[in-house]
Amino acid sequence: MQVTVLAGGIGAARFLQGLITATGSTHEQPTVTVVGNTGDDIRLFGLQICPDLDSVMYTLGGGADTERGWGRANESFTVLEELRNYGAKPDWFGLGDRDIATHLVRTQALDAGYPLSSVTAGLAARWELPITLTPMTDDRVETHVVIDDPDTGAPAAIHFQEWWVRHRAALAAREFVYVGSDTASPAPGVIEAITTADVVILPPSNPVVSLAPILAVPGIRDALAHTVAPVIGISPIVGSRPVRGMADACLAAIGVDVSAAAVAAHYGSRATGGLLDAWLIDDEDANNAGAIAARGLRVEHLDTIFANPGVAQEVAIRALDLAGELTT
Repeated sequence: MQVTVLAGGIGAARFLQGLITATGSTHEQPTVTVVGNTGDDIRLFGLQICPDLDSVMYTLGGGADTERGWGRANESFTVLEELRNYGAKPDWFGLGDRDIATHLVRTQALDAGYPLSSVTAGLAARWELPITLTPMTDDRVETHVVIDDPDTGAPAAIHFQEWWVRHRAALAAREFVYVGSDTASPAPGVIEAITTADVVILPPSNPVVSLAPILAVPGIRDALAHTVAPVIGISPIVGSRPVRGMADACLAAIGVDVSAAAVAAHYGSRATGGLLDAWLIDDEDANNAGAIAARGLRVEHLDTIFANPGVAQEVAIRALDLAGELTT
């Protein structure tokens, strides 16, 4: 079985942990391709930083800090402390020493002319990942957030990382703009991974800043809409709250309610021109199953809180089982 996952953030990384474990125990080992979001990539202090790619790489490679939910385990911050002592800006982004090594290697290779997809493959080889990890594009795409400037009140655009990390999404977002996406091309192999998959999975990632940038790259949404494989999504919302992070602030900006049903409607059913065939929701949202199904989606509910032991594996198993049912 070939499984393609569109991934962004720690929720996706934790789902992938469950997927790999699940396929090793109850299903034949599939080929897993992960198309990673690069919309939140940023260059700081001359280093190219790819947070979502690194979250997948560190998590599946066994090097992630599971308590913080980002960066490397057993991390130190000597370089960051020295930068702050020099008064270097920006001072709001946490760069660990081990993490910096990854960014140095990546930046050197990019500056030497290698595309991000090739560089990512080289970095992933060091971690001996059990999946193929590729960026959504080799081109520069950045998610920017349009806000009201706190000083002038006029609309202003800031990089997503500044809005997310520095301001903790406290500044009301008017709009999210995926700068460069209109002229970007999918990275090599991305379209093929979607169109030749046996199942495509949208994990519980932020719909606005983790998955929307991927879908904004020309050709990817169309490939997802027309692949013969079932497309299964997992809700990032439980009750009226995000499973993790600040997706509620993002959804508000695009006029989508913070609920599993609203996010399902946002993606839409492929039967009516949308993207999904099935939607997995948490048990807490079971009362919304009928409304979701009425939109043409297969819907099932189960525990989806990955902080609970074994849940990511169970969700992955159900997604794979459901894919089989939808193709028979």
